[in-house]
Amino acid sequence: MRYVYPFSAIVGQEEMKLALMIAAVDPAIGGVMVFGDRGTGKSTAVRAMPGLLPEMKVVKGCRYGCDPAARAAGCDVPGCSAHLDGKARVPSAHAPVPVVDLPLGATEDRVVGSLDLERALAKGEKAFEPGLLARAHRGFLYVDEVNLLEDHLVDLLLDVAQTGENVVEREGVSIRHPARFVLVGSGNPEEGELRPQLLDRFGLSVEVRTPVDVATRVEVVLRRDAFDRDPAGFAAHWKPEDDRIRKRIERARRHLDEVDVPRVVLEQASALCLALGTDGLRGELTLLRAARALAALDARKHAGDAQLRRVAPLALRHRLRKNVLDDTGSSARVARALDEVLGPSGAA
Repeated sequence: MRYVYPFSAIVGQEEMKLALMIAAVDPAIGGVMVFGDRGTGKSTAVRAMPGLLPEMKVVKGCRYGCDPAARAAGCDVPGCSAHLDGKARVPSAHAPVPVVDLPLGATEDRVVGSLDLERALAKGEKAFEPGLLARAHRGFLYVDEVNLLEDHLVDLLLDVAQTGENVVEREGVSIRHPARFVLVGSGNPEEGELRPQLLDRFGLSVEVRTPVDVATRVEVVLRRDAFDRDPAGFAAHWKPEDDRIRKRIERARRHLDEVDVPRVVLEQASALCLALGTDGLRGELTLLRAARALAALDARKHAGDAQLRRVAPLALRHRLRKNVLDDTGSSARVARALDEVLGPSGAA
């Protein structure tokens, strides 16, 4: 059995863990971008996510994992769309939420899907072999070193993220299938910038740094060494804490629609975006959804200043225009704007 390093055992990196939990509560937020130093737990945190996510209900036999309670628009599996008329009962099953890796060297066929050559050669039939986008439907698609991803794959991801569908036209096969996923990317800014079009598609952005105090660094090394020597025992030790986080996410999902975001909070979000000069209204929308998801995680019925202050750096730091007259970092600019709009953080 292959064991994965537990999410709750990651030392520090609280902002990264919070962003991933918020995205798990409300996938409509638009994904998470994690930029930072090598060896800071970026990939470890993402690959630990399946242990935190409750199983999802899927149409039994559907290769895209469609939701039995939703319209399976575009699904080509016979019987999967039978529930569209509201009469036929669709057989269902439970499955783990997928977390799919998209490697840098992946071909376009591997990502979008291609002709099933084995079936074509054996039976002379044209059939579609689903790719990584199909596997990631209703789950997470993870791209490590996303800033090094080839441009044509970036364009492809942008199209699918916008429409929620993957369209494949090749070798006489015409397929359209659902592909809605939370896009999670990680990278090292020293190895190249991310295209602005793709960066803007990420709802939340996180900056991670190598720990600078001895105690934290020692604890990281001790835990990693303990996991490598006894993966089963280490996973069992941290399972209760992972279970607690999973129950927190489950509860937040159930009550997400009940959380109220007062108009005054939306006005503060807009004032914040105006103060920072962000383009468009995607910043406000992300602030609204992230504050609501965080309030649900905190078991609160209303989102307020506290939630807005915590999610603002995540939602806005990657949306700022470069200012040649201001050499302060994006996080510092967001913190300064927060103090202007909401008042100093210690004022309360």
